[in-house]
Amino acid sequence: MDTSKKHKNRWIIYETEVPHSRFCDAASGVSPAEKLTTTHLQLLRNVFTCPRDGAQVHQNRPCERRRENRGGKEEQGMKLEEFREVVKSVVGSDIEDSWIERFFNEVDCCCSGEMSWQKLVSYLQLEYTERERSSIPRSALLDTKPQIIHCLHNKRQPTVRVLAVSHPPPLRYISVSKGGQVTVWNSSLHILKSAGLAGDLTEEVANTRRFRGWTTDAVYMGNFHKVAIATDCRDLHFVDISTASVFEDVQLFGFRSVPTALCYWHDAQHLEQPSLLLLGDEKGGIHLMRFLSPPKGLFKSRYKREKHPQRIFLPDLHEHSDMVTYSHFPNVHKEPINRVMFEPRTNVVMASSESDDTSVVFMNISLKQEPYIWKVKQGSKCFDYSESLQLMATGGCDRTITLWTRFVTSSPVATLRGHKNPVLDVAIYEPVEQILSYSRDAELRVWDISSHQCLKILRLHFPCLQPGRLLEHGNFPFLLLHRSPLLQHDQPHLIIACKDYLALLHLCDTRRGAGGWLTDEGEERRQSVDSGPALSCALYNSTLRQVVSGHVDSSVCVWDVETGRKRLKIENAHGEEELTCMTLDSSHRRLITGASNGTIKVWNLLNGLNLHKLEPVTQSEVSGFTCLHDNQLLAVGGSQWIIQYNISATKDLYVRADMTWKSSRVHKSDILGVCQCSALGVIATASYDGEVIIWKLETQGPLFHLQRKTEREALPPVDCLLFLQHRAGNRKLRNRGVLVSSQAGTLRFWSVTGQTYIYGQFLASEEPGDHVLSLSSDQLENTILVCGDKTGRIQIWDISKYGLEIPNTGVCEHPPLLQCWRAHRGAIVSVEVLDVADRLFVLIASADGSAGLWTVDGDQVGSFGQEVKWNIYQPATYKRGTQKKLTEGRTESEDVRRSEVKDRVPEPVKEGQTSEEKCCSKAHYEEKSQGILHIPLL
Repeated sequence: MDTSKKHKNRWIIYETEVPHSRFCDAASGVSPAEKLTTTHLQLLRNVFTCPRDGAQVHQNRPCERRRENRGGKEEQGMKLEEFREVVKSVVGSDIEDSWIERFFNEVDCCCSGEMSWQKLVSYLQLEYTERERSSIPRSALLDTKPQIIHCLHNKRQPTVRVLAVSHPPPLRYISVSKGGQVTVWNSSLHILKSAGLAGDLTEEVANTRRFRGWTTDAVYMGNFHKVAIATDCRDLHFVDISTASVFEDVQLFGFRSVPTALCYWHDAQHLEQPSLLLLGDEKGGIHLMRFLSPPKGLFKSRYKREKHPQRIFLPDLHEHSDMVTYSHFPNVHKEPINRVMFEPRTNVVMASSESDDTSVVFMNISLKQEPYIWKVKQGSKCFDYSESLQLMATGGCDRTITLWTRFVTSSPVATLRGHKNPVLDVAIYEPVEQILSYSRDAELRVWDISSHQCLKILRLHFPCLQPGRLLEHGNFPFLLLHRSPLLQHDQPHLIIACKDYLALLHLCDTRRGAGGWLTDEGEERRQSVDSGPALSCALYNSTLRQVVSGHVDSSVCVWDVETGRKRLKIENAHGEEELTCMTLDSSHRRLITGASNGTIKVWNLLNGLNLHKLEPVTQSEVSGFTCLHDNQLLAVGGSQWIIQYNISATKDLYVRADMTWKSSRVHKSDILGVCQCSALGVIATASYDGEVIIWKLETQGPLFHLQRKTEREALPPVDCLLFLQHRAGNRKLRNRGVLVSSQAGTLRFWSVTGQTYIYGQFLASEEPGDHVLSLSSDQLENTILVCGDKTGRIQIWDISKYGLEIPNTGVCEHPPLLQCWRAHRGAIVSVEVLDVADRLFVLIASADGSAGLWTVDGDQVGSFGQEVKWNIYQPATYKRGTQKKLTEGRTESEDVRRSEVKDRVPEPVKEGQTSEEKCCSKAHYEEKSQGILHIPLL
């Protein structure tokens, strides 16, 4: 067993996982937590804790019973009718009865039938805590491992700037190193080509000219398909990237000071309109170059094409006046400019420097308005501005992020502290209203703009990181790409440059963690109903008439079975771990979910509150549940144990595991499934090594092996188990085939009382390796058996007379096949027969990401999540005829093939033994008693 220290650490997995989010249907109305005020709660407390006459409420009457209640006497509860009268007297008589009933049921999720003050307080405390937690959004930075790539062509020099190039598609990146190396990358950050900047003509040796300066900044000129690169040689290099090769086209030299920051703007909707190139220099000046005729080019072309780039001396730029205009604004800053931005709507140039007096300047290029000047202590090394939010963020050597509004320069909105080194870059991520900041020690922080809280800290482990030494960075570490036409179908992401390495981090483009109302109806219309995350399980709640679907991305959706409307969604139910299984408690108002990391949670199905977190015994996968009538939950999985939890009426969030079941070392392999039969007082478990064990609920121990592997023969894994509850509850039938198991496509009907025989077996699959993964039956009659297999096919068999006698013929007969159709492209992970509106339906969930409702005749009612809702009482609203039944239009050869398949023997024929001798005879099963018959355990 685990030590006490390890025992305490079992709960850490809950504390470190990604928090969940819940979204409720707006049609449910205002929640009690929002509707009840402090005055209402005080009045309700008086009613619960004081003697009451009918439903009268006395606000100021002294409570004689309070001392008795505090002394330990049991608190008197209210039935629904009494609670309805009290709420109407407190809140108002116009409140709807349906809202009060829903309120009562949300609090009394265990269906005790009574409401107490303690229950109400616990519910409200949990609701308020959940709302406070969900009000803080999660970081837009997804919890995926950063992709770090080495820039081999940089020759150990840092990357100054990374640019995104969208035209011609697909998306590419351009990185420019400090030594002038230009590298082109594809969208997966694989190098496509690389070239270096040209040097001075006077240094040409063997037709090569080495660039001997340092680059300071680069910018992509989209309408020209060129990259402009500034260097400390006081020149600009225009590199053409429109063709398969990368070559330098024009070199503009002769600036009086070194260009240190670049910005380019053009009208993306009208590429022929004039565009603007801005340069900030080391003396604090701003240069403005306006290109008048983009379709004609940047400058006048030379008459004779030469091998080296066209060189233009800046004082001679007037010779190109019909192509470009140039202007210079000196002394805008008192220090070198490190950032330049342009706001086209107001013609405002924005620039920053490390000057205390002119840290950030917003100036109109017409110079008709006074500039806005922000003063920041120690200046600004970087800044970003959001026009939609009217917000500016600055960062610098003071290791803080300062937020400013557009027209207020005197005082900041907020100062965000936490970095331990100077901030090198900052970006406002508008889709989720968060700020990304990066410091010299390779620490990335994500901040929420509204709450000013730090949502996430990520320390990037670049290979060039050495203890005690600062990392070398270029001037512009960030490249932030929002979701836009530039990205097409790609995910928003952030690229960070550190020395000669690039780190790619993925972002989400919607606000995460702040639960609320379901507002994704528009998104559902844009998406296909089968394009969501793969499903791992699904079930039907007959009490609430809801379908619950569980997805591998750890999300849970609750649907109205009568219309297909989504009622509730829980995202990240188990953080980012795969959700593997789920079940309902005995009241059908709570949902229990299990995950691949061993965590188990209990949820309120009416409001999505997480009621309990169950102790994970190991961090192995939870594969199945069964909930007993007294809300004792049994969980199985990779631990190979049966673990019990008491969820009957616990008030604690954390519930400890009960290891009293005598399951240690009984199963020798992972348990894949568990099934309960309350009428017989047993459960059945099945494992990966093919063993099926029957357990007695009364003794909490194994009763016998129904099937076990032998030294001579290994058994395939058991895919699923199903008890036929009607047969088990019928005295005449309970000794017959009441348990169905599926192994490698073979279905076996077992008896688990008296003499244990196989009461029938047949091969349900048509192809080798085609396993039946899910089973269900109409449990009130057990007349049909529904199978879902690995290929997405559904079969409905008539079992009304099957498995009732021990087969004594030489042929394994299968029951009549009523229907067969392919419902999905992916494997069927769950099927369940529903009795709704006096008709039988089949719930089908698939690994292809969709779940739907079908009639037992093979007609599709609809898929959950589709735009058009159905009415289950009106067959005219069903989505009929979308799937071709496989039982219709069969050719003669297919019928012959089916005949051969149904007579096939599931088990291999041994040498010297005919198939008739091997198949289904009573003598054969008695002979094989050591392999597939029950063996009592001592």
